[in-house]
Amino acid sequence: MVIYTSTQDAWNALRGARSAPPGRATEPGPEAAQPGDAPRPWRREVFCTALEQAEQYFRAADAVGTATQPLLLFYGLSQAGRAIAAAAWDLEGKKWKLNGHGINTRAMEGDLPAVLAPTRPRGDNGSFVRLSRLLRSPVWVDKAVTFAELWDCLPISRDIPLSKDGEDRVVPLFVDHHHLHPEPHLQGGIRIGGLPARVLDASDRDVAFGEYLARFPGAHGPDISWWRRDGEERLDRRYEREADGSGSMAVTFFAPDGGVLTRDQYLDRLRQVTRRHDGDWYFTPSIWGSTHGIHPLMAWWAVMHALSDLVRYQPAEWARHIDVDKSVHAVPIERLLAEARRVLPIVIAETLDEVAA
Repeated sequence: MVIYTSTQDAWNALRGARSAPPGRATEPGPEAAQPGDAPRPWRREVFCTALEQAEQYFRAADAVGTATQPLLLFYGLSQAGRAIAAAAWDLEGKKWKLNGHGINTRAMEGDLPAVLAPTRPRGDNGSFVRLSRLLRSPVWVDKAVTFAELWDCLPISRDIPLSKDGEDRVVPLFVDHHHLHPEPHLQGGIRIGGLPARVLDASDRDVAFGEYLARFPGAHGPDISWWRRDGEERLDRRYEREADGSGSMAVTFFAPDGGVLTRDQYLDRLRQVTRRHDGDWYFTPSIWGSTHGIHPLMAWWAVMHALSDLVRYQPAEWARHIDVDKSVHAVPIERLLAEARRVLPIVIAETLDEVAA
């Protein structure tokens, strides 16, 4: 598994992939529809040109301000999505061709956290819908998700809240997998971080933790135990409060059928239920009770699409949101866009590795 150490490292890898495309990006696309028609672009051609356009959009975003950055970042992400689809092993035939956004924004006027963003399937061709299904990420058809909910699905959102009103926020849980037992063992111990303070402060932590954990589909399974009950006097020791007020706790993965697993085998099992983002692993929340947590790429996609819609269709409203003198959302937006420029090339490279492995 490749670890990208910086934004430039990710761009170097993406540029290098264009001369030796991964996955199915070397395969031809559909033939001409009718005799005499020009052949349609090959997957390799789309892969290379889409990545070039994505990089140019991102480079351009570095040169402009908050007023227009979301537009450039969204279209850079959208073109990168076309490259990811072109390389994906699981998209055969014509399924790799993406058409339209597949998501729309409504109720754009008024309070930013309340902006609504429903998905909009177009015969399963919409970019957001098709990539979401490729990545086992939720699609909320005929339902609307608020912008605040989408924002909180980003792994960086715990450190960058949209506003101070987020008492009921559900944000991704960080998975610290670096301390697994080095030798074959009956169980693999990890820690998860990012539990909200309300779980630690609850009168019954177990009940509060169970209710919070219910939002994370990947964190459930017959081989996962969230604590060992060695007696009531030790019950609270599984929780630890971090310096920022959030909580962490121990998690135990058990080998099936009472056997033993190596460290790499435990990591393989963990990869199947977590999501990768900027070199770290996370349990991500579900949307509308989905059976899978949202993929970080699709969380970024939904957030950047909503912001780009505000830039395009509600310029005066957008100007109010980013007014540092008047809007409580202005600085969080600035911080988010700075993080987007840094981390999105890494997330794109990680997702490309995921679909083309």
